[in-house]
Amino acid sequence: EALRDDMVKLGMDRSRIEVHYTGLDQNKFRPVDRAAVKSKIGVSGPLFITTGALIARKNQALVIEAMTSFPEATLLLAGHGEKEASYRKLAARLGVAERIRFLGSLSHDALAGLVAAADISILVSKSEGLANAWVEALSCGTPIIISEAGGARELLRSPAAGRIVGESPEEISEAIMSILANPPAQETVRSAVAGFSWQTNGDQLIRLFTNLAK
Repeated sequence: EALRDDMVKLGMDRSRIEVHYTGLDQNKFRPVDRAAVKSKIGVSGPLFITTGALIARKNQALVIEAMTSFPEATLLLAGHGEKEASYRKLAARLGVAERIRFLGSLSHDALAGLVAAADISILVSKSEGLANAWVEALSCGTPIIISEAGGARELLRSPAAGRIVGESPEEISEAIMSILANPPAQETVRSAVAGFSWQTNGDQLIRLFTNLAK
């Protein structure tokens, strides 16, 4: 709906724009035993993950800065990009480098397990549509902290699913503390994206193209 609004602002006819949401493999992106996976990867405290290319638009620098408030936490950065070197320098300067893991690009299978193991998924991009990373994290039962971007409010309709914050380390830290203080049940978080699936995605496309062909 947010993208539709942008298109209308460009002069397009709202009545001719169909909103279509992403699909999701809920069998792959599903809750896991967090404690067991954390133990396997050598993490004992809170675990956060940020999924996305390491570029300025994704704002990973803000998450790295927020890590200074959580000395027992570990942050996974899944993705690669032009900002990796500067992010590594920032982490070293802030004294959090030992608790931040740069994972590079991961297969969907590997990514799904790590997202599900995380206590919180954080992606405070400057702009998004309706990010796959948001939907996949929720399907894993992992609450999200995201920025007021794109379809954020279309997806996050319950505090149990996460928080929408401003683009600042302080607001990210406050949201982290709030979620860690009262962590939601994985299945409650997962219910936020119960309507997302590749079956639903395909059915919507069939209806769309059938109507166009009439």
